[in-house]
Amino acid sequence: MQRNLRFALFGNTYQEHKSAHATHLLEILRSKGAEICISNEFYYFLKQHTKANLEGLEIFQGYDFDADMVLSIGGDGTFLRAASRVGKKEIPILGINTGRLGFLADISPDQMEEAFDEIYEGKYLAEPRRVLHLTSDGHVLKGYPYGLNEIAILKRDSSSMITIRAYINDELLCSYQADGLIVATPTGSTGYSLSVGGPILVPQSGTISLTPVAPHSLNVRPIVIRDDWEITLDVESRSHNFLVAVDGRSETCREGTKLTIRRADYFVRIVKRCHHSFFNTLREKMMWGADSRS
Repeated sequence: MQRNLRFALFGNTYQEHKSAHATHLLEILRSKGAEICISNEFYYFLKQHTKANLEGLEIFQGYDFDADMVLSIGGDGTFLRAASRVGKKEIPILGINTGRLGFLADISPDQMEEAFDEIYEGKYLAEPRRVLHLTSDGHVLKGYPYGLNEIAILKRDSSSMITIRAYINDELLCSYQADGLIVATPTGSTGYSLSVGGPILVPQSGTISLTPVAPHSLNVRPIVIRDDWEITLDVESRSHNFLVAVDGRSETCREGTKLTIRRADYFVRIVKRCHHSFFNTLREKMMWGADSRS
């Protein structure tokens, strides 16, 4: 007997030409007899830009939802926004990739029917991924202070580089003079951190990396530490302020703000197909070992 599952749906609200995939997704879910709730912003996007059948969908706002599984249809940015809304609920999240590379959202639209057959048969993995928690001394952080990918400290504009004094468990690591510093989880190691020369971390490694952005000294290199260690950051800036970006959600902080980064007390659970392999993903998406020479 087929199980009755409830899904919460989040989606990209910027790419009208890819919204047909959402229409197909709704058709698949209805054919399974699923209960479907949908974020209000995605509902009104589909209502305005598609002819999708939206009858019977339960609309929710903010964090007021519950489900057996969350579905994110878009790219990794959409997935990260969905993860911030799931938060400590620890509801498994499946990413359907209508974006570009997609390490988090790695189910392609043409795999949806097969993937949901497997989900209804219970043939999937819900991988637990560590999250970073950002707190501050003397500054109230306005946004959601948890990052699945990374927490980045960046100069605010085109001004001079900033100085970031980094402490690990209260011991000075380094005074970085750079455009910024990225503290990344294994999940985020293939994102922003990778683009500035950071290391790729295996998801189960229990580590985090610190990678400077355009450091003044070429001797400064990324470092990998245990994820149960505490990182403290003090920042100096000629403009007397700087940016803090948590999974791309940024806000301005004043110079003198002390930032602390710790391992969060919950996981984000990412749905993967049973045959999924992290190393296979690296080979396919990053073309490791590929030789384009004819």
